[in-house]
Amino acid sequence: MKGCDQISKGCDRISKFLSKECLQPFVHAFVTSRLDYCNSLLYWLPKYQICKLQRVQNTAAGLITNTRKYDSISPVLYELHWLPVFYRIYFKILIITFKAIHGMSPSYISDLVSIRSCSAYSLISNYTIVLERPMGRMLATQLGARSFYAAALTLWNCLPAHIREIESLGAFKRHVKTHLFRLAFT
Repeated sequence: MKGCDQISKGCDRISKFLSKECLQPFVHAFVTSRLDYCNSLLYWLPKYQICKLQRVQNTAAGLITNTRKYDSISPVLYELHWLPVFYRIYFKILIITFKAIHGMSPSYISDLVSIRSCSAYSLISNYTIVLERPMGRMLATQLGARSFYAAALTLWNCLPAHIREIESLGAFKRHVKTHLFRLAFT
């Protein structure tokens, strides 16, 4: 990836003059903010294209920790407590879904999410929020399967029940990040 190598060379020159504490905000401002911008749109991207973005994140992590080019980057991501790009995408979709469920998002997003009502005979707790699959063939079409709603439905319903029951956005973010972090590094 030509652009990644150019960024790496330019940052290597700068990193010699900056401490880790000064370099981290620089990398967050110019690299990770770009990786996170609208990354929920990347949910259905093929794995080989996600790997290109992962290389950019790996280069940024290596730059902060002064890791050599061919060293394993997983321990570095773990040390920095950074989610890999694949899981960052999941994280963003789950945060948007949480906001839609709890009325913290615009109506055009909240209207995409429908919560399953639990009957008295249901085995699912009344406090656990489960998203409902729409009637008809909406998810059967290719565009329907690639929609935000399909991604939100799949990811939300796969979360453990104790995380879906959380009411506070800050607590939800912490628990989801911890859950995804465990999935990524175990």
